[in-house]
Amino acid sequence: MTSAGAQRTLGVQATPHGGELRVWSSSAQQLELVLFDSRDPNWVTETVPMEHGAGDVWTARSPSLKAGTRYAVRAAGPSGPTHAFAPSKLLIEPYSRGMVRVAPGQFRSVVVDDGFDWGGVTKPHVPLDKTVIYEAHARGISMLNRGVPEHLRGSYAGLAHPATLDYLTDLGVTTVELLPVHAFASEQRLIKQGLTNYWGYNSLNFFTPHQPYGSKAAQVEGPGAVLREFKGMVRLLHEAGIEVVLDVVYNHTAEEGRDGPTTSLRGLDNDAYYRQTADGTYIDVTGCGNSLNTAHPVARQLVLDSLRYWANDVQVDGFRFDLAVTLGRDANHEFSAGSELLQAITSDPLLAGVKMIAEPWDVGAGGWQTGSFPNGWSEWNDRYRDRVRNFWLSDVDYARRASAAPVGIGGFATRLAGSSNTFPVERGPLASVNFVTAHDGFTLADLVSYDIKHNVGNGESNRDGTDNNRSFNHGAEGPTADVAVLATRRKAMRNLLGTLLLSSGIPMITAGDEYGRTQRGNNNAYCHDSELTWLSFPVDGWQHNLRAHAKRLIELRRQNPALRPVRFGRVGEAVPSASRIDWYDASGNTMSEDDWARADNRTLQYVAASTPEFEDFNRILLIVHGVEEPTTVTLPAHDDVTRFELLWRSDDETPRTDAVSSVPGDTIDVAPTSMQLFRLFSNDA
Repeated sequence: MTSAGAQRTLGVQATPHGGELRVWSSSAQQLELVLFDSRDPNWVTETVPMEHGAGDVWTARSPSLKAGTRYAVRAAGPSGPTHAFAPSKLLIEPYSRGMVRVAPGQFRSVVVDDGFDWGGVTKPHVPLDKTVIYEAHARGISMLNRGVPEHLRGSYAGLAHPATLDYLTDLGVTTVELLPVHAFASEQRLIKQGLTNYWGYNSLNFFTPHQPYGSKAAQVEGPGAVLREFKGMVRLLHEAGIEVVLDVVYNHTAEEGRDGPTTSLRGLDNDAYYRQTADGTYIDVTGCGNSLNTAHPVARQLVLDSLRYWANDVQVDGFRFDLAVTLGRDANHEFSAGSELLQAITSDPLLAGVKMIAEPWDVGAGGWQTGSFPNGWSEWNDRYRDRVRNFWLSDVDYARRASAAPVGIGGFATRLAGSSNTFPVERGPLASVNFVTAHDGFTLADLVSYDIKHNVGNGESNRDGTDNNRSFNHGAEGPTADVAVLATRRKAMRNLLGTLLLSSGIPMITAGDEYGRTQRGNNNAYCHDSELTWLSFPVDGWQHNLRAHAKRLIELRRQNPALRPVRFGRVGEAVPSASRIDWYDASGNTMSEDDWARADNRTLQYVAASTPEFEDFNRILLIVHGVEEPTTVTLPAHDDVTRFELLWRSDDETPRTDAVSSVPGDTIDVAPTSMQLFRLFSNDA
């Protein structure tokens, strides 16, 4: 067996004579399998020495190594500066499919029966151009949903309950992106403060679903039941036509810095698994204490095997890679788009058709790499986020104080049309995952209600979280009874949602933004597992109205392929599945170079016409007005267009249902800081 072949069968495999455990370590001098009593997790029932074989794979066999058995690994080895062997430590086996916590900071791997009846349900395979992502927390999404039975709230089963599914399908999102569900632990610092890691970006193991997110009944039954519940959640979401994307944290682990807890990889082969200098100092490009050394083949294999497991055995549809730049760093710790792991992830036939989304930065040198990932990857587009926030919020704030906005509409238009200045032609607009908010930062409602963060409750004296929010409170910090301020905030949220859902690229909505959820100004609520972070549901009339706008915008996006091109267009060419774009000023004239450059020009008419490949021809007009005074716009004379049908306006408190038609040359009243969307028709359409 080759070295690579030996490594492909790591973990526990069933044999006719019981179970066989295979663990990789090139530095260890001795490994042993430790088995425990089924009722007492500290009672050792058997210890089996492991044999060192080909490819530095260690093997042990036992008839007792079967479904339900708790086990651990002990490892002994050299004491050099890059090693961290602790022979007394009971380590989590890295390929564990199940795991239980037996005491604070102590865990046991568990053998699970991973059989599951998928009932013929298959993945939805939503095309990228039709994808609308809903970023949510697996626990928080159902904790306050009274339609979910109390014993299922906060669980995988609660996420898959009809009350949750009905909400998601009615809204119209296609893809749920779950914050981390790999087994994780709270950082030592948080534990000392009496806080918890709610978001989950602190993985213990890359193969095990987080046990506390199982329903109470599944947790009592054990890890096998939790895994079945997770698979059942995936199956029910798929039946509803909704994809499941997992936010995965392969850049670091819960073992933290060298003084952190030794739970798994550090105790098995610290020299191989973590980036470090010759004297054993960790090279931390994640800000979390350690960085997984994906320049080493075995760390790359660990990541790939984990992805294959979740994509095939558990049937998830895609992955969002936290701090993905770390995964693309080479042996010199420098990022390369051609890195073996980044290329392998998108070329692996066992991962074909799986959505791959990068968070294209980390905190190391050269860590900001938006637009630099290879073909096959989509990326969170922070440049889109910043430009959109600037246009609708901080520029408007500036204009109130200085009587003029600092920049015009050019940069905003580029983002609206797919960020061609960030992503190369061969990758196209679908390389961009557009977002205005995410789990990390202000919610949409807080973005328009707070000028500064309010993170005192995080226990760090308001030092944590970014100060660069590009937010605008519109005249009052936080809650207010000022009717005018509240109305302007609501319109600002509609502008932000409208921009997000009408832009080229893949839109991502943060759960709760569709109805204006608040975290009371906390822009880093990672350590709050409470009603502050749980998903509530619309209560007030304005919240129902905002959700209706979000639903309408998602519907309009689905109905109008001109809003979601697959490729960038090229002047003078008919590029299949691209959109031909024409830009007009407020007078209906083609935008000039001077128009693009002027800081005082913040009004634009954007015509996008699809180039049919799989759908019918479609044309839209989007009017954008970024000034706090009303204006009038003359509809352009465009090709053979004979009629403009109004579809949506951001200054409406509720989405309009009446059909309003105009013709080229008509003058349209446009409200302050607002948008209007039209569909274009010709005589033969």
